Amino acid sequence: MRHLSALVLLLSLGIGTAVAQPPPAYAPIPPLRHEAIPPSRGEHFIWQPGHWHWNGGQYVWNPGRYIERRPHHRQWIEGRWVWSPRAGRHVWAPGHWD
Repeated sequence: MRHLSALVLLLSLGIGTAVAQPPPAYAPIPPLRHEAIPPSRGEHFIWQPGHWHWNGGQYVWNPGRYIERRPHHRQWIEGRWVWSPRAGRHVWAPGHWD
């Protein structure tokens, strides 16, 4: 019985000292690809450039596209990779209307 109590105590101490693991390492973000911008679909559309997306195992290219201008919004803020201290890595901040 004494050995069982000692084992339980040792196991509980080991669990209590578990340390969070760092986030997985990501490959460097590849350089942007050059895209030929097709003719505009009209004055109510703006070009959203393509960007790299991390799919969990590798970067895949999301090609650019035209998006419709939103009424009552001043400008389009392009998506970009930003450093997240909390995540310990770069994260994608999607484009949005301001």
